[in-house]
Amino acid sequence: MMLQDKLDFLNKYTLSKKLSVSLIESTNIDHIQKDLIPDEWREIFKEKNKSSKISRVLNVWKRYVSNEMSNTISFLKECLIDVELMAIGDRYSILYSVKNARGKILYYEGRNPKEYFNNEQLEEDWSKIPDKIRSFYENVHSGFYYYPSKSMGLESLENITYLDDYEWDIVDEIGEHNLKIDFASSYGFFSNGMGTYVVVDYKNSLGDNATLWSSKEEPEYNLNFWDVVDEWMVIGFE
Repeated sequence: MMLQDKLDFLNKYTLSKKLSVSLIESTNIDHIQKDLIPDEWREIFKEKNKSSKISRVLNVWKRYVSNEMSNTISFLKECLIDVELMAIGDRYSILYSVKNARGKILYYEGRNPKEYFNNEQLEEDWSKIPDKIRSFYENVHSGFYYYPSKSMGLESLENITYLDDYEWDIVDEIGEHNLKIDFASSYGFFSNGMGTYVVVDYKNSLGDNATLWSSKEEPEYNLNFWDVVDEWMVIGFE
């Protein structure tokens, strides 16, 4: 895809007519204010060599979630054809270009871990969220998802669903007394974009315990958060 076509495509999904996408050239990295992006990003995107950039970005993943997201990392290692520093307005993130088995290029956005939190309720409860999840958001990406739909991935901080904010019709079917999560301490970190979430109830999250919560089907309890996220991530790529 030519650069202009790519930008036109990306601009369709900024969620705002006022914002436009730019891809930052290696020579312009130093123009970005010091504390706006991680130092490591700065070094990576000064690189001219594409495969070196890719392996350095994947090294960040390996450092923090090598076991938890091993399938995702393997897939990216095989199918990632580019990583670029992207600005949407004054917000920076990494644009991943993934070429799947059908030869289609999928764009994923990895949000900036230095970004402002922008989610009051979650910020209040952040210290109660399991370590590994916090570590991903604070060190790798504060959200990583399919760019056009903003789903099929780990939600950006401001979009993480607080279950207590919503009325769930499915509760009538399940029966309130059968619920095994407490909405007041539950957050949907992963969304498939169609009403299904991988939910962490921080009062019951030992061993990365999670629930598959759907607005349409009965919940599935006692799943491992990372197993589900890692598997679904790869399904999204394919």
